[in-house]
Amino acid sequence: MSSPTGPDNGLPVRMPRPRRSGRHRRPEPVVAPENAPALVLAVPGEPSTATRGLAEEIVSIGRSELPGLDARIGYVDGDDQEAPTLTTVLAQVAAEHQAAEQDAAPEAEDSGAPCAVVIPLLAGPDPARMRDIRQAVLNSGSGAELTDVLGPHPLLAEAVHVKLSEAGLARADRARLFTVATAADGIILATLGGEEAVQAAGITGMLLAARLAVPVLAAGLDEEGAIARTAEQLREAGSQQLAVAPCLIGPEIAEGLLEAAAQEAGCATAEPLGAYPALGKLVASTYGAKLGLPQQQPQGMPAH
Repeated sequence: MSSPTGPDNGLPVRMPRPRRSGRHRRPEPVVAPENAPALVLAVPGEPSTATRGLAEEIVSIGRSELPGLDARIGYVDGDDQEAPTLTTVLAQVAAEHQAAEQDAAPEAEDSGAPCAVVIPLLAGPDPARMRDIRQAVLNSGSGAELTDVLGPHPLLAEAVHVKLSEAGLARADRARLFTVATAADGIILATLGGEEAVQAAGITGMLLAARLAVPVLAAGLDEEGAIARTAEQLREAGSQQLAVAPCLIGPEIAEGLLEAAAQEAGCATAEPLGAYPALGKLVASTYGAKLGLPQQQPQGMPAH
């Protein structure tokens, strides 16, 4: 005689496994809410062809991270020809936002939501450039909200590590057994923006030092002789093969400044961060955090 829960031979019945939950469950994809504010990337520096390409790539990565995102680019030093200024872009976004709200409900009151979230394309604090960005936002009359800069952040340490490895100045993965003959045994993390920027870069530097297992010191490119003095400090501590690693994205660096400082210090140099994919993810997560969207832990967060 069979029982209600098993066959008549008395063997146990394999029951379906419950659906996994917690950290093993695939997270639901996050999408931009309908009628969400635009993301406007505020790009410092001269809007060259290279700068425009970099900004467009970062915005493209941001869109892939947050489907449905309305992302635009405004140049702090733009000319409104090939590179629209931040003020112009924000004014346009504000006009579109107002028209859309009137079309949806002509008699309804303004929702109070900002038309845009402005994210500075800066890896660390830079008071002078942030002042310019803040002024451009005010001049637009858009009521857009401005976020803080992108760093310090673990993803920046990851990006600097990758740039060092691409230049042959660090191992790509410290878990591997082989060594790189040209690997640096001391890193100068270069930044711009004065003492506040150096302090912030120091936080990223600690994360980078943990990844590379070599000493890392931050120094300002905009302080005369700072890179050379920091190089001497590392040499006195026993490091011999030094490298300058910019904790900078690229557009904010004056032409020739990085190369001149590295030459003065007698150091090899890695490239600026550029459009490394983690920067696009960081831009998207900064925007999402401003709107209170669920945040996913990005791959590459430090396991070191």
